[in-house]
Amino acid sequence: MSQEKLSGFVETAARESGLPGAAVGVLTGEEEFHACYGVTSLADPLPVDGTTLFHLASVSKTFTATALMRLAAEGKVELDAPVRRYVPELRLSDERAAARITVLNLLNHTAGLDWNLIDPGEEDLSLAALAVKLADLEMIAPPGARASYSQAGYNLAGLVVEKVTGLPFEKAVTSLVLEPAGLSNTFFDLDDVMIRRFAVGHNRDGDGTLRPARPWKAWRAGWRADNPGGGIVSSVSDLLRWARFHLGTGEGVLPAEALRRMRERTVELRAGTLGDAFGICWFLREVDGVRTAGHGGSGNGQFAELLIVPEREFAVVSLANAGPDGGPFNQAVVRWALEHYLGVVDRDPEPVPHDEARAREVAGRYENDAMNIDIAADGLALTLAAGIKPEIRGASETEMPPDHPPAAIGLLPGDGEEYIVTEGGLKGQRGFFTRDDGGAIVGVDLAGRIFTRRPAAS
Repeated sequence: MSQEKLSGFVETAARESGLPGAAVGVLTGEEEFHACYGVTSLADPLPVDGTTLFHLASVSKTFTATALMRLAAEGKVELDAPVRRYVPELRLSDERAAARITVLNLLNHTAGLDWNLIDPGEEDLSLAALAVKLADLEMIAPPGARASYSQAGYNLAGLVVEKVTGLPFEKAVTSLVLEPAGLSNTFFDLDDVMIRRFAVGHNRDGDGTLRPARPWKAWRAGWRADNPGGGIVSSVSDLLRWARFHLGTGEGVLPAEALRRMRERTVELRAGTLGDAFGICWFLREVDGVRTAGHGGSGNGQFAELLIVPEREFAVVSLANAGPDGGPFNQAVVRWALEHYLGVVDRDPEPVPHDEARAREVAGRYENDAMNIDIAADGLALTLAAGIKPEIRGASETEMPPDHPPAAIGLLPGDGEEYIVTEGGLKGQRGFFTRDDGGAIVGVDLAGRIFTRRPAAS
């Protein structure tokens, strides 16, 4: 596969998606291919290149997990130990859960914690304050009962790193992972970012106009407590180096066996676009008979995707600086690269014809601690809208990413509990509905997160 074909695809897809800029990298064996498109910012444009910094959002979790795996390999952390061994001040809404949650529960999203704390309060933006503030977060399942993607869980994992090393989390990850892996263009601190070329996120107004996204990191500038789950900044060149590290032996950082363990299934996932199972941090998925491990990230107008295929010594990275189309663009890049470099074809399942009775059964409002999902049936189609809760948006002192307007979804063959989004910024996302013991729909999963159904108004 030629460099020209990759560059041509990226340019065409980025233009069609209306992106200001994008950076893509492919690693196949010892060869690397880069394709950069467009500009860092519409307001102050500079060409995107291989060293341009993007906010990686949740791809940060791969660094946090790797740091904890190094501490485990050194005998300083036990993955099956309760978190309270390392964070004795941990408080949760359920005391029994607080005593039972293990480090592994945090790393594979089975702690039972809801998605995230939205506002840490004005008085303390640190990880140290997190253990106490987590008492305000709802428990959505008993520890170990099932997986539900949790930003709060990874931020708590970062506090474990901080406690065990005695260093600020960011310095600990730098010394444990970034420096020995040779990642010289990967940072947490905005002071490091601002003296280098970096991409500005963009969001679309209601009229379709792209505008710079503020704050640069969502949700809130300066909140260090969100760094373990979503605070890292890097370039396509460094992310390919990071992929090469995880495809290799881990020399100087981790035993090869520890890297392999991160890619072993720890809990199964159902009907998810992101994966069939969680390893340690990684979403694991079989595509066209080939096993992959990956992680994505969505920040404020910036989107990142990293996928590795260990058995083929292959990786693809895609970074984009506009929402909501950056996410579907990244997914299109990953699929194109898998097909054109490996001959691996990833196709969405086809929904069944619209069934109004089944559609009305699942229609309603669903919520977690931060967001609402509204699923509506109008007789012809079933739609899904997702947005930040109005009370949270109204109380915020900074701009937040725009909501996802209603977009068509289709129910998949089978029992009618699985679905796929077929248009809009969430296009391709899959999930499923959950029932109680009486058979009533009580929840929906989207992007690995649980949303509970709100009772209908009487």
